[in-house]
Amino acid sequence: MELVELDELAEEDWSALIAGEKEPWGAEGAGLQWREKERFVALREDEGRIVAVAGAVLAEVSIAEEAAFQLVGLGGLIVTYAMRGRGLMAQLVDPLLALAGRMGPERAMIFCRPELVRLYERLGFLEILSPVWAEQPGGRVEMRLSAMWRPLHGAPGWPRGRVEVSGLPF
Repeated sequence: MELVELDELAEEDWSALIAGEKEPWGAEGAGLQWREKERFVALREDEGRIVAVAGAVLAEVSIAEEAAFQLVGLGGLIVTYAMRGRGLMAQLVDPLLALAGRMGPERAMIFCRPELVRLYERLGFLEILSPVWAEQPGGRVEMRLSAMWRPLHGAPGWPRGRVEVSGLPF
């Protein structure tokens, strides 16, 4: 298995990762539109097939009365169904955070299915307990997925209050 960084993920690679899975983001993520990622880390089998991927994109959020700030939105973290339960996600997180750290902002944020919150907590993420809103084609919506964050540089903390993601979620 080889770890690779990619500037884009080919449609055929994404289709192979999803492998016909109807709702890879669960019922909470069904029907949502997602922001395109700018960079990816992936695990590639010796035969060349990508079996796990995670993406990163610069995004902006505002929280309550605080000034808006930039962060790295992490998303599209998926392990193809047949390879789940083998620790591949954990193999992607450190390289993904290293990539995110090179992108500049102090914080990273991710959306996940509620059953994955404990996994991400073990990987150093903290749950955002306030409502998180993001854009969708029909207008702003409160995200049904859990939202989590993690510092990338220093100890910036996370302000309290309603979170407004500028644009689509990641």
